[in-house]
Amino acid sequence: MVGYLVFITISTSLFALFALGLNLQWGFTGLINFGHVAFMTVGAYTTVLLSSKGVPLILAVLIGAAIASLLGLLIGISTLRLREDYLAIVTIGVSELLRLIALNEEWLTRGAFGVQRYPLPLATFEPNLVGKIFMIGLVTCLAIFATWQLWSGLKRQNRESKKIQGKSYQPTKLIGLIIWGVVGLALILTVYINSCLALANYSYKAGLMLLVLLTLALVYWGLQVLIKSPWGRVLKAIREDEEIPRALGKNVFWYKLQAFMLGGAIAGIAGAFYAWQLTTVYPSNFEPLVTFNAWTMVVLGGAGNNAGAVLGAIIFWAYDALTRQYLPNLGLLTSNQLGPFRMMIIGLILMVLMIWRPQGLLGKKEELTLGK
Repeated sequence: MVGYLVFITISTSLFALFALGLNLQWGFTGLINFGHVAFMTVGAYTTVLLSSKGVPLILAVLIGAAIASLLGLLIGISTLRLREDYLAIVTIGVSELLRLIALNEEWLTRGAFGVQRYPLPLATFEPNLVGKIFMIGLVTCLAIFATWQLWSGLKRQNRESKKIQGKSYQPTKLIGLIIWGVVGLALILTVYINSCLALANYSYKAGLMLLVLLTLALVYWGLQVLIKSPWGRVLKAIREDEEIPRALGKNVFWYKLQAFMLGGAIAGIAGAFYAWQLTTVYPSNFEPLVTFNAWTMVVLGGAGNNAGAVLGAIIFWAYDALTRQYLPNLGLLTSNQLGPFRMMIIGLILMVLMIWRPQGLLGKKEELTLGK
């Protein structure tokens, strides 16, 4: 059970990282990217190919993120001055082009055979008691950080609700915040306890889990700082109406390009973790469905909210784990029907959400970018 929860934690964290990159591009800047998996493909293949040639893992990841950012630069220069739909078309085309290159250029990517036996982070690491205590201490710091972010978010939601409603006491809203707080604390506690157990009986997956959690926390914190800065406020202004920041003397194209490149770099880092989790990289791992999953997470959690992107990833993978484990036991569907049925339910959930709460679970209605 501990090993399975470690797998779910890794998957959730790396896709939360992936969704944060998309949220920066679309949620905060309004850039429609239907080929976000292209950046993950570049990050994954660059990391594993360079590390296979002896390049240190950290340097390989940074180079992968830089090349993913360069891909964002090339796409952005050619499309960001045009209408949004051109960007959507180009990005999905580029993602498929890169996947086909990975499939056919066997001299570089080994094609359909995949890249195997590449270096993995902490694969040969065997910590002693002091090392295990140190890693558990890091997880404890991450749990405290997550709890602080949860508390800050709940206080901000309560404060904004009072400002909008003009009331000091709202029983329904207060009960909702309490429920969110209890569920969030239960989730943090579950991940924390499971992480401590996994690190106490250290394995490669436990070390990878710690690395991706640390990376997610650092990226999340960095994005929160950026979004609250003047740079982030310009991005939001561009999303709402780019003519206003342009009239104020802002270089709208340059800001869009920066957001697109940074989002691509974050997705490239997520690609490295994706490759390390899979331990073998195939072109089929980077199909358009991966981008669709990221969009599902962002829309579900709430566009323009970093916590919403993380929440969307948590809900998505919780749904995935529960349906994979319990749906076959019901005996109502064949093995060939299970996959399409699960996708159908995701679509139904999104349809209901668009009617009930189109801004997502944590999004703000006044910042809604859907349909613009």
